[in-house]
Amino acid sequence: MAISIRKPKEIAKLKAAGEIVGNTLQYLQDIIKPGMTLKEIDTLGEEYILKQGAIPSFKGLYGFSGSVCTSLNNVCIHGVPDDTIVQDGDILGLDIGTKLDGYYGDAAITMPIGNATQEDLDLIACSKDALYMAIDAIKPGMRFKELTKLLEDFIISRGYVPLRGYCGHGIGTKPHDEPSIPNYLEGKPNQGPKIKNGMVFCLEPMVCQKSGEHLLLDDEWSVVSEDGLRTSHYEHQVAVVDGKAIILTNPTNIE
Repeated sequence: MAISIRKPKEIAKLKAAGEIVGNTLQYLQDIIKPGMTLKEIDTLGEEYILKQGAIPSFKGLYGFSGSVCTSLNNVCIHGVPDDTIVQDGDILGLDIGTKLDGYYGDAAITMPIGNATQEDLDLIACSKDALYMAIDAIKPGMRFKELTKLLEDFIISRGYVPLRGYCGHGIGTKPHDEPSIPNYLEGKPNQGPKIKNGMVFCLEPMVCQKSGEHLLLDDEWSVVSEDGLRTSHYEHQVAVVDGKAIILTNPTNIE
């Protein structure tokens, strides 16, 4: 399947949807505190998205029950909001999608709850730093597999491993589209499609401590590492414009 090339008007619509994601993540990061339940966090996120005039695109997507993926501690991605109470010292992944005027936004962060250990802060920093490193490296003519190798090499250089079986993705008028962008290399980096101006996609480093092999929990959504240790996940949606990647999912107070 061909990778879509977006016109400037489409990129503007994707940015509008993406900024609502960024604003919602910032809003939740500012108000989440120990004692809140994952369901309460999900409800706050959904209400905020709706007030901005967008639709929480994850709700009902493939049967998912919430509007916010709330991935606590050892859950790396797709955590289901439930009555679990977040506590001081936890780390929490928040992954949010929106739909606005037919176009989608998608981004994620991992945040400490209260007082985090240095070990957890280092883990979170790996996924965040890997994301921004990769965004800075993007240029037309580069192959997506080259980008994958950069992500994998960076994660390993920090002493961690990428989660296997899941990946970043294209996005536009569908929440998930071509291409798939893993954080681990299969094949050779000089193979596969090249990045071009006008492409829009999501990069999302998913970082595990000892094993990248994934397990699916009994809720059939929450993904953990087989090592059972804490994980981290960061994501931005970017567009390639005039030879470089621009972030579409920053909050509106950040350029």
